[in-house]
Amino acid sequence: MPIRKRKKYSRPKRIFDKIRIQDENVLIKKYGLKSKREIWKAEAAIEKIRRQAKLLLTKTEQEQKKFINKLSQMGLKVKNIAEILALNKEDYLKRRLQSILVDKKIATTPKQARQFIAHKHIAIDNKKINIPSYIVPLEDENKISLTIAKKYPKDKKSIESEIRESENLIEDLGDKQNA
Repeated sequence: MPIRKRKKYSRPKRIFDKIRIQDENVLIKKYGLKSKREIWKAEAAIEKIRRQAKLLLTKTEQEQKKFINKLSQMGLKVKNIAEILALNKEDYLKRRLQSILVDKKIATTPKQARQFIAHKHIAIDNKKINIPSYIVPLEDENKISLTIAKKYPKDKKSIESEIRESENLIEDLGDKQNA
């Protein structure tokens, strides 16, 4: 029996809260998000991290260090539980592939970065990724590359052979019309 897929976020309790809507619109423009749902997902992810940190308050220091190292590898700059509890959704949104492309100047705008990703022009360690919300680990940040496929052959010999083929086709069409 397949497992039912669940939402990974919750909607705001107050639907028409003007201040929240304005803040979300600023974030959408700043990070080039498709919808407010992406902001809500980031909030849910940060809440999950905070919940885990609260549970770790009573655990051993070794378990706390393990969790802090995991978050550090993810790219979130934290050194202790207090800093984990102080994380906000912008810290999470900065680690998205879409945001990192703009920070590394591979794309000039967040919307252009999103388009590059959606059209599979971005690779991390030679693996094409088409998910703009992919959270880039710190170790993979330097392995991001732009891979736009060339539509034309590079070497001169292949260009010349294509020209000859097209000339032959033109001659064959001309012979058929004359016959």
